Amino acid sequence: MKHKVAILGSGNIGTDLMIKIMRTAKHLEMGVMVGVDPESDGLARARRLNVATTHEGLDGLVKMPEWKDIRVVFDATSAYAHKRHSEICIAAGKQVVDLTPAAIGPFTIPVVNIDANLDQPNVNMVTCGGQATIPMVYAVRRVATAVPYAEIVASISSKSAGPGTRANIDEFTETTSHAIEKVGGASRGKAIIILNPAEPPVIMRDTVFTLSQGAEPEQIEESVEAMVRDVQSYVPGYRLKQKVQFERFGSNNPLLIPGYGEFTGIKSSIFLEVEGAAHYLPSYAGNLDIMTSAALATAERWADRKLGH
Repeated sequence: MKHKVAILGSGNIGTDLMIKIMRTAKHLEMGVMVGVDPESDGLARARRLNVATTHEGLDGLVKMPEWKDIRVVFDATSAYAHKRHSEICIAAGKQVVDLTPAAIGPFTIPVVNIDANLDQPNVNMVTCGGQATIPMVYAVRRVATAVPYAEIVASISSKSAGPGTRANIDEFTETTSHAIEKVGGASRGKAIIILNPAEPPVIMRDTVFTLSQGAEPEQIEESVEAMVRDVQSYVPGYRLKQKVQFERFGSNNPLLIPGYGEFTGIKSSIFLEVEGAAHYLPSYAGNLDIMTSAALATAERWADRKLGH
């Protein structure tokens, strides 16, 4: 038995997720693709694949006979729209997987805390940058006694950022920063996103800086490499671009951080590349791929548990 799902948002993220579900899901199957633009490519593609569609948003979905059979609703619209969507779906008893930065439900990073939030009616997938970088922050934190500060810079191709992503830029930085602290384990987190207009389009690149105490470089490197392998289990194109770089700050050369004071310990610089599976957009759109892959992995785990496996 498979659980039927609906996807809110027929843009880049929603369309890529639909294709992933149809090609790779074990416990889920497409029920309805929901959009607001009747001419969108995502809705047209869904129709060609014999998936039920509506261009009247969530209100249109609720009116459809398929609504009663939907068990999981993926929201790939905007943080603003998600608040209303979440209320309606939860009231109807649906499991909500939020791919916007609305952060109504608990932050969920599959390799860090996938089982912790599966009883929650709404789980939040943070952001594409968060999915790529928070595993690295956590990899440092799990071997260190403290991570006073972590900063991530996510650089994605402009072509991979649709209207929904662009509308969510402010929420991206805020939500990712909070998740770096709450899930990654850093005392303070900061997130920066860069939309790179380069031609040909560039593959997603992420840089993670952590300041840690209580762990040696060898321990950090081993933990990071193990975490990369874990993420690769659902995002094969996720990889270290080069070896982790380290800089040590001792009492004789402390690092002075405004608002923090003097830091002694190890600065780790982790450089990542995320190549997409090219299910919908080309492989440069790793930001799309890691987000939809994480959402699918989370929903599959939820469905697997519901089926008693």
